[in-house]
Amino acid sequence: MFSFLLGLIRLIIFILYVSFFSLTFYLASFFWNQETTSKRAESLRDFLIKITNRVLGIRTIVYGELPTVQGLIVANHRSYFDPIVIVSHVHAYPVGKKEVASWPLIGYICKISGVIFVERECQDSRQKTCDNIKEILKEGSSIINFPEGTTDTLPTTLAFNYGSFKTATQIKEAIIPVAIDYKVKSDAFVNDDTFIPHFLKCFGKPTTEIKITYFPPIYSDDADFLLNTSKDLIDKELIRFRKDWDSQK
Repeated sequence: MFSFLLGLIRLIIFILYVSFFSLTFYLASFFWNQETTSKRAESLRDFLIKITNRVLGIRTIVYGELPTVQGLIVANHRSYFDPIVIVSHVHAYPVGKKEVASWPLIGYICKISGVIFVERECQDSRQKTCDNIKEILKEGSSIINFPEGTTDTLPTTLAFNYGSFKTATQIKEAIIPVAIDYKVKSDAFVNDDTFIPHFLKCFGKPTTEIKITYFPPIYSDDADFLLNTSKDLIDKELIRFRKDWDSQK
């Protein structure tokens, strides 16, 4: 019962402050030009992430050094919260599935703050996404992509999609591997999970512990090398995370 009440209180607080700031931003945007709106949208995103981490009791343990160069950040995928964790550390724009754009509140924040939405089954959408990625990288920001294409709870990663690694070789940018995992396995957002029940379960705990490792940038003209090296680094780190957590029991 305590867990349900805590999760419900946090959900209500989350909805209230996101709604308030989203509405305020929407009204204010009518008085700004496009450049000002984009910059302030990023500031709003960063501000909301800081509040969210505190309200939800997020405890993040970071390993490695934060990237100092822009590139294609490739990470394993556990939850809708993964990009929030990464963006709280790195100035980057996530690539997300088109369906997220229709989520209440979250979809609006994602759209105004630069999330790149892709319809994976559509060739035109994938090409447009690739063009957007190139433009953002030229401007000095990084891109976050999840090459598994879906979330999972396996000890190591699913097969990686080839696209990000091929793009990195074409545009001569770094691949930055990132491993991320949650102490409680059920915090993963998988299969037929829906947002509100998952939110209540995940954030009904006093704290949600997350481990994340940033690996050094990798440069290569060989997409297979980039893919295999990234996957190997991430898989070994996920195994280490789980071993450390299991040893605490």
